[in-house]
Amino acid sequence: MTYLTSGAEATVKVKGELIVKERVPKRYRIRELDERIRKERTKAEARLISEARRAGVPTPIIYDIDNSTIKMQYLDGTAMKHVIDENLSEQTGILVAELHMAGIIHGDLTTSNLICFSDRIYMIDFGLSFNDSSIEARGVDVHVLFQTFESTHHDYRALIDAFSRGYRHTCDNSGEVLERVKEIEKRGRYA
Repeated sequence: MTYLTSGAEATVKVKGELIVKERVPKRYRIRELDERIRKERTKAEARLISEARRAGVPTPIIYDIDNSTIKMQYLDGTAMKHVIDENLSEQTGILVAELHMAGIIHGDLTTSNLICFSDRIYMIDFGLSFNDSSIEARGVDVHVLFQTFESTHHDYRALIDAFSRGYRHTCDNSGEVLERVKEIEKRGRYA
């Protein structure tokens, strides 16, 4: 098994053609509570990945869930952060709109959690995802991606414009969501 990454919540390893994501125990919690939290979060993540896939958003295929572990398809692709251009950004806008129209908020929408594989863009890492159809939640989701564009890509304005075109094309209330993104940005500036 090859170690891929480790975050605050989980470790991710490659095992042949599988990704094995395991939520790590938190020693500061009571053991029974910790086990329940990790199990519930794992089930919720797997459910949201499946819901997103049913809504037309490419995601890894889930093969098995066992307590705090998800075994899913390994996508041997390239992180969007390394290859993004205006065309890919517009396609991402369409995918995020499809996700939002399904009532799902990704929660960690960055170019590291978008993988280009077999001529498609896949969304990964739904560990912070949740169900919500509000303008505010959608706006925060998009704002996080726009901040990623700004902090990691020199042509971020063109990427934001391209994303917005794709998002407007697909999402109901897209105008309200994109206006909310501007409001959220202003809140952050003056905090």
